[in-house]
Amino acid sequence: MNIVSAEFLQSNVSYDKCPEPNMHEYAFVGRSNVGKSSLINMLLERKQIAKTSQTPGKTQLINHFLINGKWYLVDLPGYGFAKISKSKRGEFSRIIKDYTEFRQNLVCLFVLVDSRHKPQNNDLNFLEWLGEKGIPFAIIFTKTDKLAKSVKEKNIEDYKNELLTDWETLPEMFITSSETGLGREDILNYIEKLNKEVKF
Repeated sequence: MNIVSAEFLQSNVSYDKCPEPNMHEYAFVGRSNVGKSSLINMLLERKQIAKTSQTPGKTQLINHFLINGKWYLVDLPGYGFAKISKSKRGEFSRIIKDYTEFRQNLVCLFVLVDSRHKPQNNDLNFLEWLGEKGIPFAIIFTKTDKLAKSVKEKNIEDYKNELLTDWETLPEMFITSSETGLGREDILNYIEKLNKEVKF
């Protein structure tokens, strides 16, 4: 898939204030500091369409981008260890869960996981919740350029084994680097495939 146009549309605090659910929609979410904004910029080949920051928790709203005039990419708030108040973390959690559960045109939720770390409980708990709710998702391993190949492969294998203790089959997975562009074509081709297959 070629990205011909990518336009920031709007930000909202709630799923029911988002644009009309009349196009395929793909959302990106992950723990704070997982590299979500950098990944979105890499996918769209736009340097600062998603705002990056050294401070985790920069994204605090549901941000919609119109891609090629045909589908929405959504940047969701991060969860986890952002240096924000407990009440604010709870608000982010509500925004994310309400959006993923009730947004009618959400085709796939891409859950970003930092490949440098062992499986984290808040990631695993979130994936379990998605499974319970029947929400379609895929996993994107980020920052793989920061690791030696053997370490990267072991961390990802550990993650797969952890998931297989509760899941019969694994979700779609992508290995990425925002620095090198690794995984870009795979993710965009997957979105293009779903755009053709999923009708609503």
